[in-house]
Amino acid sequence: MTELSTILVVDDEPRSQESLRRTLEEEFRILTASGAAEALAIMADERVHIVLTDQRMPGMSGVVFLRQVRETWPDTVRIIISGYTDSEDIIAGINEAGIYQYLLKPWHPDQLLLTLRRAAELQRLQMENHRLTLELRTAEPYLREKVGANRKRLRQAFDLSNIVRAANSPLQAVCEMVERAAHYDVPILLEGESGTGKELLARAVHYAGARAEQPFVVENCGALPDTLLESELFGHKKGAYTGASEDRIGLFQQAHGGTLFLDEIGETTAAFQVKLLRVLQEGEFRPLGSNRTVSVDVRVVAATNRHLEAEVKAGRFREDLYYRLATVPIRVPALRERPMDIPELARSILAKVSTSLGRRVDGFAPEVLECMMAYAWPGNVRELQNEIQRMLVLSDQPLLDLSVLAQPIRQQSALAPGGSVAAGAETASCRLDVHEARLLSDALRKHAGNLTHAANELGLSRLGLRNKLRRLGVSVPVRGRGRPARIAEEGDG
Repeated sequence: MTELSTILVVDDEPRSQESLRRTLEEEFRILTASGAAEALAIMADERVHIVLTDQRMPGMSGVVFLRQVRETWPDTVRIIISGYTDSEDIIAGINEAGIYQYLLKPWHPDQLLLTLRRAAELQRLQMENHRLTLELRTAEPYLREKVGANRKRLRQAFDLSNIVRAANSPLQAVCEMVERAAHYDVPILLEGESGTGKELLARAVHYAGARAEQPFVVENCGALPDTLLESELFGHKKGAYTGASEDRIGLFQQAHGGTLFLDEIGETTAAFQVKLLRVLQEGEFRPLGSNRTVSVDVRVVAATNRHLEAEVKAGRFREDLYYRLATVPIRVPALRERPMDIPELARSILAKVSTSLGRRVDGFAPEVLECMMAYAWPGNVRELQNEIQRMLVLSDQPLLDLSVLAQPIRQQSALAPGGSVAAGAETASCRLDVHEARLLSDALRKHAGNLTHAANELGLSRLGLRNKLRRLGVSVPVRGRGRPARIAEEGDG
């Protein structure tokens, strides 16, 4: 099993520590410290991959602490969290402390997880790079072959054929357009709600095109204020601002020859949009503090959860920049617009999640998939993945059934008007099952789990009630205990 990356959370507020732990502990090994001194002591004994620290702490600020971390453990990825009021102090020390990312409060769980996943991947790549550098000294031919094999695996992993979809899915037309556009070196704009898989499509564009052997670089434009975003993308010279103690190469230069994916481009300010437009028009820019122009050859794929054409009409996004980015605009449909994809997508996610958690099940009960197809999924594929992971943890049955399906999903399915979703998926069976399961649960609670009394009230035989409970996945409360029991174990009493 792959070793979990270790994150050291440093915060003097116990509530903040606990909130960060709950958000991160499913994917990372979490250590905590209440201040810089305690954190440094932990790092002396533990292998820490990522440090996530608050800026304002008694005794030593986050920036000063990370400066010490950089001196002793230069390979540890350093991330700081703070509010707008501390931004000048952090920006001043961002390079001296080698801070990978600066997150603003209040942080969003999805954004935090995305940042830390990328930080973990960066740390892994750093260590891999060190190892490969040593290999290079004695096995250069072998290393070249290995790098080539890795590139081949990446192309296979992000091939469009791996994107799960039904034959009649709206996503089919999207994938066909992506495949066609990938072979032409033009900018692509992906529009769609959060969680619809825009970054996955951007990677498919890169690895299907002529730049597949070159870097694929990602930046979330909505996660940084202008000054930091400009430094991230364009780089800066030593002394460009207070604390800029060394030159920094920006992401445009790092992506030279390859693809730069600008996520959440709709969140950028008008001032930054002017600077980005120049790069796209001229293929050149000046790093902060430099009087020299840098030329780059980069393909830009942008993404947004906004409708940029409407943003242009409202005056919130530059029209000239929009047309530079949207040579090929592609709208990615929300999950509720393609319910026919949900059964296969759910099975694919379940296979991956069950492997990672080491918990094998046979699949989903049919009524669960029907309910899933009727639900609107405001969080799209990301929400579906979280729900399947939650169901897998809670279930002890060979099939994931209605008993572990989230109540909002069951309720929305039961109340779906006309018994169908937008694309015509039938949900009558699901609505009846949910309604029937609710009646059975109410009767069992009323009679404290007594099957005979509940069956009499419902007009069923005891055996008939048992069969319905099994089919619907309804648990029987055990009298005198605070937990449910399986049907086969429950006694009449």
